[in-house]
Amino acid sequence: MSEASPARIDRAALERIIQRAAELQTAEREMGDTLTSDELMALGREVGIPGQYLQQAMLEERTRLGKIEAAGLFERVAGPGQVAAQRVVRGDSDSVEQALLRWIERNELLCVQRQQTGRITWEPIGGIQAAFRRSTAAIGGKRPFMLSRAATVSATILPLEPGYTHVELSADTRKVRNEYVGAGAALAGLGIASTAALVALGALFPLALLPLPVALGVGYGVLRRFGPALARIQLGLERALDFLEQGGATTQLQLPDRGDGILDLLANEVRKALKS
Repeated sequence: MSEASPARIDRAALERIIQRAAELQTAEREMGDTLTSDELMALGREVGIPGQYLQQAMLEERTRLGKIEAAGLFERVAGPGQVAAQRVVRGDSDSVEQALLRWIERNELLCVQRQQTGRITWEPIGGIQAAFRRSTAAIGGKRPFMLSRAATVSATILPLEPGYTHVELSADTRKVRNEYVGAGAALAGLGIASTAALVALGALFPLALLPLPVALGVGYGVLRRFGPALARIQLGLERALDFLEQGGATTQLQLPDRGDGILDLLANEVRKALKS
């Protein structure tokens, strides 16, 4: 009779096990409430963490920014008007900047709005170019575009220690939020108008009130759909940072030549779809 194969450990359990093992390892050492960077590197070597990863993690902690909080009651109810993500990646700032430009060019429906040293802003492209890129992406089986609904996407690229760069991406989500808020408010207003009309026509008061809660409920349901749209934009930011973290700054890709006419545009998009 064959021996049973060892049980598989899922990712969530693996993270808990590693975290707990690290706690047990550090508990055996006498240390204060704080450590120097050298002591932390020495501790990392003891538990088998490669120095480059520990160095990157320390830089991320030093440059970590606070989470964007809702500014007022409206944002707490409707949702934030901005989302952000940040990461420390390996590579010099120039190569990271070029890699990010390549990624956005190839994987999102955005074009550069403004570019300065260490600062880039993109805006959505529209018209026939956006429509054709969507169609060629579908034909080529490319990943879906995730940042096209943001009003603008901004990147701040800051060099840190040699070989490391801090990248912060943010997306302005006020436009898409206002779309959902407007649709929900319109449905609520329709319910109020219907109730007022029924009252004016002399309908029974309970019957006249019936459209109001229905419209309010549907309007709130529409507003709640902003949450998944926001999560999609957030995931788009994280996806770009994943590319940089996985060595995107060392990948040599050529940006397509920008043609002057519609035929050049179509040819470029077809070539990109076929290469993907």
